[in-house]
Amino acid sequence: MIDIVLIHPGAARVIYQGLADDLTAIEPPTWVRMIAGWLRDRGVKVGIIDQEAEHLSVAEVALRVEESGAPFAAIVVVGHQPSASTQQMTGVRALAEALVPLRVKTILVGHHPSALPERTLEEEPVDYVCDGEGPKTLLGLINNEPLPNIDGLVWRDNVIVKNRRAALLPIDELHGDVWDILPMNRYRAHTWQCLDGSPRQPYASIYTTLGCPFKCSFCMINVFQHANTYRRRTPAKVVEQIDHLYREYGVKTFKIADEMFVLDTMHYMSICEGLAKLSYADELSIWAYARIDTVKPGTLRLMRRAGIRWLALGIESGSAHVRDGAEKALDDNDIRATVSAIQAHGINVIGNFIFGLPDDTHESMQQTLALAKSLDIEFANFYSAMAYPGSKLFDQARAEDLPASWSGYSQHSFDTRPLPTATLSSAEVLGFRDRVFIDFFTDPDYLYSIERKFGMRAADHIRSMTDKPLPRKLLSAA
Repeated sequence: MIDIVLIHPGAARVIYQGLADDLTAIEPPTWVRMIAGWLRDRGVKVGIIDQEAEHLSVAEVALRVEESGAPFAAIVVVGHQPSASTQQMTGVRALAEALVPLRVKTILVGHHPSALPERTLEEEPVDYVCDGEGPKTLLGLINNEPLPNIDGLVWRDNVIVKNRRAALLPIDELHGDVWDILPMNRYRAHTWQCLDGSPRQPYASIYTTLGCPFKCSFCMINVFQHANTYRRRTPAKVVEQIDHLYREYGVKTFKIADEMFVLDTMHYMSICEGLAKLSYADELSIWAYARIDTVKPGTLRLMRRAGIRWLALGIESGSAHVRDGAEKALDDNDIRATVSAIQAHGINVIGNFIFGLPDDTHESMQQTLALAKSLDIEFANFYSAMAYPGSKLFDQARAEDLPASWSGYSQHSFDTRPLPTATLSSAEVLGFRDRVFIDFFTDPDYLYSIERKFGMRAADHIRSMTDKPLPRKLLSAA
């Protein structure tokens, strides 16, 4: 019999609207994997239900849980990246309600529950909430330990009780090698990662580090961490995992989901050295996150030989003043030089930009657009500043400036509601962001650059991408 079922919720149609059909990635749920692997190593019989990947209805998920006979069900509320956890709450309520009639104890685990543990238990129809990573807390429940003794547990005893957090686990214990109980044929990469013809499927995302030492005001990725802890997997184990996925499942297209992969030179270069030695290294297509101030030109040649074809850079704003306010001090000249150096080594750049940071004005947002266009990058993500639970922006925001529902924290949902600034309303920020998206991706110079580098099919894909405008409640009411 199964001891516990881990559920990855799915409400993609609400979170991404029409983009969910074919544009968005579908990733193996990393924290579900890591929790499951840790528990299975300790003799726990684990089941996984990936509602998002398998396009399961709430009723179908509930039926699977019932058929498993598991006494515990954990809904793991984690998105494609940590700041996307809150939007995953969109489908959690319906799932939790469907499990109430079953003879199963339910617990919510993930970044959002850890950011708002007491509120989550108060609002959602579940038995428990986990404050922290989850594995030790779940094992305590499975072993029927007294509730006051289970670290990380938030529970009811007439009033809501929050136990102390569990200690962080060594990252090598969170390997997540439970691919055999995942629907591996369902996962697919982002379309932009495959502009060069790399296959979207099969696909996998992995972690090599957890945490980030930086303190950007808009980010909540360290909600699990203590004092910005940065944990590193043994490089050889990372290479072994990629090799296993290539040989067993044919995976060539990967995401390194680390909050900041390009940071500790010794760590990521050791991984790259191991990958570059693989006989099929030139078949790999890997993308990872970096910052302008962590990229070292001397490392780029080996990174490309290791199969890293894309680096995602958090540039955020074209205004140095706005970047400083977001605790991200960068120099425009450094940005341009770093992007050029990356591209010179055959690695593509996807730039991440944010509109509506606290010091933003219409003029500074225009600067951001101008910078994005001038960099000649291969792709860009344009976001509106959002006060995600667990971030400094959330702590500082007025209640009336926050979304009315969890789906409103999605960048792509109908009811999305970004933060206003001192000079701009939420609708003005969102309207600017949506216009910039069309402006950037329909620019003839950009499309010509894509066609020259990746071919006509890639340029046509970019054109079709702009044919899917997102309806917005905030803008339709304006």
